[in-house]
Amino acid sequence: MSTAHDTTTPPGVPGPRPWSTDPYADALVTGRGPLFLRRTDGWLLPLEVERWCARADAVDLTVLARCEGTVLDVGCGPGRLVAELAARGRPALGIDVSEAAVEHTARLGGQALRRSVFEPLPGEGRWDTALLLDGNVGIGGDPAALLRRVSQLLAPAGLLIVETLADVDVDERVSVDIVRVTDPRGTAGPVFPWARLGTPALLRHAAHAGWCREGQWSAGGRSFVALRNRDDRDDGDDGDDGDVRDDRDDRDSRRTSSAAEPPNSTAVISSQRARKPSPGSPVANR
Repeated sequence: MSTAHDTTTPPGVPGPRPWSTDPYADALVTGRGPLFLRRTDGWLLPLEVERWCARADAVDLTVLARCEGTVLDVGCGPGRLVAELAARGRPALGIDVSEAAVEHTARLGGQALRRSVFEPLPGEGRWDTALLLDGNVGIGGDPAALLRRVSQLLAPAGLLIVETLADVDVDERVSVDIVRVTDPRGTAGPVFPWARLGTPALLRHAAHAGWCREGQWSAGGRSFVALRNRDDRDDGDDGDDGDVRDDRDDRDSRRTSSAAEPPNSTAVISSQRARKPSPGSPVANR
């Protein structure tokens, strides 16, 4: 997960708060919650900090097995997926706006950059696979804009794997902050825009953006959709008929080998660093 909001401090404005006042960074340091996304009306969504900070689990491995060539993990969080790919000799880069997340990824042996997906990135237009897992389809609160941006990052016919809300048709835009509700001081991070999508909503957005549906599946109570990027070599069909195109028959001719050379990237170093929610069901208002 990535809390995708700008943490840049303008000139003349006091610097960022100490790490201990950032509940997300604090949770990554300890590796445990409880931690929640809190909507402005008090609605709470529990965040799966323990799972994110653990090693890639069996469900994660089924996702990674579908990855092709070079992999960009958007909102990599503490880096379990990037680290697993690196351990398997797969070229992968994580991006996250959280300093704590980037540092954690580097400690696990993965490469990561402190960067928003909407900022310039290495290898634009050449990545073979992109991942939007753990609720990261909500980054920026505008799924259509996020899908357009990921399309720019991927190579023609590149693969996008998205995790969606399981078994629900939700298409929601919200303003949220991150809070550890057990903190008696009520410490919370800044408010930022977020979105929550079920599979039907994701497919509607994908259709309008011209993505091709590659497949969808569920495992371990989690739901996933694989989408194929537009291929500039095809007939220019942009999916305006409202249905996600499904051209799996010719995908083998479009795939890039998993041994492909990765786009140039550099793991962030300690002098470069600075901020991640997950699909799930809300808990009662607190």
